[in-house]
Amino acid sequence: MKLIIATRNIHKLKEIQAIFDFKNLEVLSAFDFPEIPDIVEDRDTLEANAIKKAVEIAVATNCWALADDSGLEVLALDGAPGVYSARYAGEHSSYSDNNEKLLRELAEKTNRSAQFRTVIALSDAEGNVKTVAGECSGKIIEELRGTNGFGYDPLFVPEGYAKTFAELSTEVKNRISHRARALHKAHDAWAGIIGS
Repeated sequence: MKLIIATRNIHKLKEIQAIFDFKNLEVLSAFDFPEIPDIVEDRDTLEANAIKKAVEIAVATNCWALADDSGLEVLALDGAPGVYSARYAGEHSSYSDNNEKLLRELAEKTNRSAQFRTVIALSDAEGNVKTVAGECSGKIIEELRGTNGFGYDPLFVPEGYAKTFAELSTEVKNRISHRARALHKAHDAWAGIIGS
């Protein structure tokens, strides 16, 4: 059986391949289908973006497809940046631009609770889709700390830790992160579908 991962991010692909290491499953990615264009993530929710990517890839390849979308949700900002996390400071904004905007938006806020959230969608070739989600709760600090990771990692301290995602080792982050939690849920929920 073939499972297409709707990504051209090599780090994400390796993480997913390691978790979906089923004996009779061949895990491929968008790299293996260069004729398929990138899917535009233009939906209003993480769920809708993940579903759109999974369904479009599944239908185009006539195989099962898995896709995800992730975002940072800040309580004091009514869940923003959320689905707009990658472009919070505008289209083509850098990680630095997004972090600066987040700090400005939180400057007068006392509640700095936040969570990273990932939604993973699995679609068959007919467009029938299932989803799971993973979360990692924490808080946004007032200054950047650490050099590992990317995005909002230097500002996010996960619950139960004193270090930011950018200060934690990759091994620790990948064990406790929202994406890792969602992937493990997906593995357990869908083993009977794609692992048999």
